[in-house]
Amino acid sequence: MSITSINPASGETLATYPEMKLEESVKAIEKSDSAFLKWRTTSFQVRSEGLKSAAQHLRSDKEEFARLMTLEMGKPIKQARAEIEKCAWLCDYFAEMGQGFLKPELVKTDALKSYIAYEPLSVILAIMPWNFPFWQAFRAAVPALMAGNSVVLKHASNVPGCALAIQRVFKEAGFPEDLFKTLLISSSTALSLIEFPSIKGVTLTGSTEAGRAVGAKAGQFLKKCVLELGGSDPYVILEDAKLEEAAAVCVMSRLLNSGQSCIAAKRFIILESLRKHFEELCMEEMKKAVVGDPLQESTTVGPLARLDLTEALHRQVSQSLDKGAICLWKGSIPEGKGAFYPPTILTQVTQGMAAYTEELFGPVAAIISVKNEQEAIHVANETSYGLGAAVFTTDLKKGERVALEDLQAGSCFVNGNVKSDPRLPFGGIKESGFGRELSHIGIKEFVNCKTVYISP
Repeated sequence: MSITSINPASGETLATYPEMKLEESVKAIEKSDSAFLKWRTTSFQVRSEGLKSAAQHLRSDKEEFARLMTLEMGKPIKQARAEIEKCAWLCDYFAEMGQGFLKPELVKTDALKSYIAYEPLSVILAIMPWNFPFWQAFRAAVPALMAGNSVVLKHASNVPGCALAIQRVFKEAGFPEDLFKTLLISSSTALSLIEFPSIKGVTLTGSTEAGRAVGAKAGQFLKKCVLELGGSDPYVILEDAKLEEAAAVCVMSRLLNSGQSCIAAKRFIILESLRKHFEELCMEEMKKAVVGDPLQESTTVGPLARLDLTEALHRQVSQSLDKGAICLWKGSIPEGKGAFYPPTILTQVTQGMAAYTEELFGPVAAIISVKNEQEAIHVANETSYGLGAAVFTTDLKKGERVALEDLQAGSCFVNGNVKSDPRLPFGGIKESGFGRELSHIGIKEFVNCKTVYISP
């Protein structure tokens, strides 16, 4: 068996890699466990220096990594460079803050001394997706490594080159051999690895279906897991919002990464009285998009990562149109090579349509009109997902109230697009998963929060 990397913009085969068998993977995990036993005794200073070095390697080889990302999954090259920079920022952030996040916490009790200590677990299995091939892997690995764990990466099968490049970054940054290891394996092999004793935790970013499978396996073998799954993020535009700014943010968020983001704006919820004007503004923004070769500097929307994803997205669009949605812009697969799908706007989207109930993983916006603010909140929450949400209003107190009290999601933004930030916890609720990544909360997901109690 082999794993093949294909350029989604051209259909060209980039490289083929041998797939690791289960026995090879188990040996790699055992070596990672041995590396962990030494790594856990290293000082925070040593770990910090390693992450700072990784950040330097990312920045010095940014062009190479960005190009690789673009070739393997079609990300526009400017966005690919930004992703590498964000990974470097992540490394620098946890290099600076990690020790403080994991500092033992004294707690006053009737003991002579009592405190909470944070200890690493061992090998963490990271199962990562293709849409942000560097960021997702670094987001999982960096806090875990800073906490003293080791990491084995099962990356998406269409970005094996990125997976191996990430391994190279940590190696060249001076991390011990086998502490971070890429495993070129199938999804079924990854599931099997969860049961092995050396694996002490598993983190997955992916679809809700994948989350169910991994969560069930982790539960069966009592392994800690963090699941960051799909999303159908609502962007609620209230009556007093600045429509031009709201439309610009909504469309920008919808088209970022060619629409292939769990936290992209997917459902634009607008008052019926404002719908036509908002539609016109969204059309203007959509028409600014430049679709084409993702290696070109001017391109803002590249291909989807695979042809089958293009076909699946079009089925969702077609189903919605069949049930009464109206297509304002594009909405058809273009002729020619590549897994391209045009920026598309569907309006008059209602309950029962795929665009209303399902996650659209591509550059397709669904406009849903409502009568009032109360109905807007109801529609926003009328989803099985709960990853991100946003509200637009000039009344900041109202916006904060809606974000804090009304919207049901792990991240709620006011007058801005939902995004991840190393300083803030990231994750979802409902079928968008559980657990958190990033910040002082995320770094503690894969540690033993140990109580130490000393009597006189």
